[in-house]
Amino acid sequence: MGLLDLLLVAVGLSMDAFAVSVCKGLNTKKHPEKVGFIAGLYFGGFQALMPTLGYICGGTIRQYIEAVSKYVALFLLCIIGINMIRENLKGECKGTSGELGFTVMIPAAIATSIDAFAVGITLAALNVKILPSAALIGTTTFLIAFAGVWIGHFFGDRLGNRAGILGGVILILIGVRIFIMG
Repeated sequence: MGLLDLLLVAVGLSMDAFAVSVCKGLNTKKHPEKVGFIAGLYFGGFQALMPTLGYICGGTIRQYIEAVSKYVALFLLCIIGINMIRENLKGECKGTSGELGFTVMIPAAIATSIDAFAVGITLAALNVKILPSAALIGTTTFLIAFAGVWIGHFFGDRLGNRAGILGGVILILIGVRIFIMG
């Protein structure tokens, strides 16, 4: 998996956080920069943590799945992508209040980063270095969540659920590419 593939995975994974951040922006009357920074820290932090945990779990079973890693990558990325598309077509929007408290943001950050855990298992199967990968995923999510709050604050009504659907499509396409390219 090259840098471009990893960047596309990071963008795809960040789409749930982007969608929630847009909703946060819709509910932000003042200081979208503060809300964006805090949302970015929560979402980016969990998006970096979860693939690391998945990688650790996946690393313990890597020897058993290395021979079938392209099938594992295809399966997991397609399942994650299909689930993201399904959730967004149903119009689910998790953690949409403008609140930034611990009890609101932690569940929202966990809910939007569970997919990243499975991606971490995939990264272990593909023998990808986790620290730079997790840093890229977390940083990308931070930036996209920050931008999402601003976009939601100024343009949110026009976006709807399209960001999450696009993220799901990107993850499916990456899974297919890994399967074909081996």
